[in-house]
Amino acid sequence: MGLFFQQEINEYTRLGVWHITEPADFFLEKVPLQREISHPHKRLQHLAGRFLLRYLFPDFPYKDILIADTRKPYIPGASFHFSISHCGNYAAALVSRRYRVGIDIEAFTPRVERILHKFLSPEEQSFLDPAAPLRQAIVCWGAKEAVYKWYGIGEMDFIRDMPLEPFALHAEGALTCCFTKETPPRPLPMQYKTWEDMALVHLITEP
Repeated sequence: MGLFFQQEINEYTRLGVWHITEPADFFLEKVPLQREISHPHKRLQHLAGRFLLRYLFPDFPYKDILIADTRKPYIPGASFHFSISHCGNYAAALVSRRYRVGIDIEAFTPRVERILHKFLSPEEQSFLDPAAPLRQAIVCWGAKEAVYKWYGIGEMDFIRDMPLEPFALHAEGALTCCFTKETPPRPLPMQYKTWEDMALVHLITEP
């Protein structure tokens, strides 16, 4: 199917979601496999994410990607900031020439109900929409994953370090995380978008 969704957020920043229906060879013609991945589907996801970087910015220097000790991929010198996420047969990427970024894509799956207490405080659980608690919980999970990728430095407590302010759930909208790893705590505005079976959350900030 190819490109599923694309957004030019500003003159420096672009977002894309790719629906993966192609074989690995399609992506390998455009981007190399920089590390061996034995699982076929994870390999496809990895290739699709790297492919999206170059799709969004044709001059993206994918050969320069390094992996930090925290496992965050980065470009030395920060000529580009980028974040990649995978979900089933989808890959998402957010790339910017200027801004620090984080992105996450999540499927609407009931298994999240079992771990609600690990990433949402009682206060956060209290504002979940009674008509769609699972969908909103997964948007919250995606928001915290996006912040984790944006931070990129290491261990974080998903309840203590990134509490979310109450928000109403819509097909797309905004929410805010109060990031407590900085002093004073830093508000991080985010945008989200949902489809029938998945949610996408992203944030951009000054470096």
